[in-house]
Amino acid sequence: MKNIYKNSIKNIKKAKKILNKNNIIALPTETVYGLAGNAYSDKSVKKIYTLKNRPRINPVIIHYYNLKFLKNDAYIDKEFLKLYKKFSPGPLTYILKKKENSRVSKYSNAKLKSIAVRFPSNKIIRNLLKDLKFPLAIPSANISTSLSPVKSSDVYDEFGNKLSFILDGGITKIGLESTVISLLKKIQILRPGSISSKEISKVLNRNIKYQSKINRIVSPGQLKRHYSPGIPIKLNCKTVDDKDAFIVFGKKYKSKKNIFNLSKKGDLKEAGKNLYRILRKIKNLGYKKIKVLRIPNNKIGVAINDRLKKASY
Repeated sequence: MKNIYKNSIKNIKKAKKILNKNNIIALPTETVYGLAGNAYSDKSVKKIYTLKNRPRINPVIIHYYNLKFLKNDAYIDKEFLKLYKKFSPGPLTYILKKKENSRVSKYSNAKLKSIAVRFPSNKIIRNLLKDLKFPLAIPSANISTSLSPVKSSDVYDEFGNKLSFILDGGITKIGLESTVISLLKKIQILRPGSISSKEISKVLNRNIKYQSKINRIVSPGQLKRHYSPGIPIKLNCKTVDDKDAFIVFGKKYKSKKNIFNLSKKGDLKEAGKNLYRILRKIKNLGYKKIKVLRIPNNKIGVAINDRLKKASY
């Protein structure tokens, strides 16, 4: 895999040169691997959509190093600053009102009046963002609706040699996409992630809920079909047989060839980190169907169940 490059000062510089020419790279964040391009360049953003075969109505997240650049592109208020102070840099994406004179490509936010922004905590991407004169438009590094990648070889699995530069950062820390919160007219969570509604509610001192029903797509992760391994998935199964692949959770399940445990310890964070890796493994082993036993629907379990529901659509 000649297009996978180790994390080094030399290769960070190479990545920067590629981005400065409005070309695309893949790189790690703390959530999943992403396809990155200059968010201020229509040419660059269009390349991302074409490469991913991503619907133009589905906006991408703009990644910033800090608040300095964001102030030129979006309106911020005290609610945003409370959350930023607590959770950023980290796996929280904010939907904000876009400024009319923003340089962010209109194609990156599906020509909406809002913009999705995030401040990643992964050191590799932060080293890169720090030296760039533009933020990065970064959706997950997969073909649209398919499994998100959690390591560099997953990105290669998706694109092969269609992508010239994949920056290797090992397995991602979280393994699930960021929590998305809208700070527009009504504050609500549009996509669950590792930061829970309970944690957000505590910071804002009010009850913030996940809004699963949508009238219009304003955020990544709102399409009905997403995160799919390309084979049928049946949720909330109660028994295990010897034919299909079974995804389980917890220590009561014995190891078998067709049983894939998200966390033998019953640790939801570990389960989140393992979800896409296990789904991709099952797909590559050639199973025709996946059955999933019940996953606890609390903390990051809400995000795990959200991904599984969309993958099964």
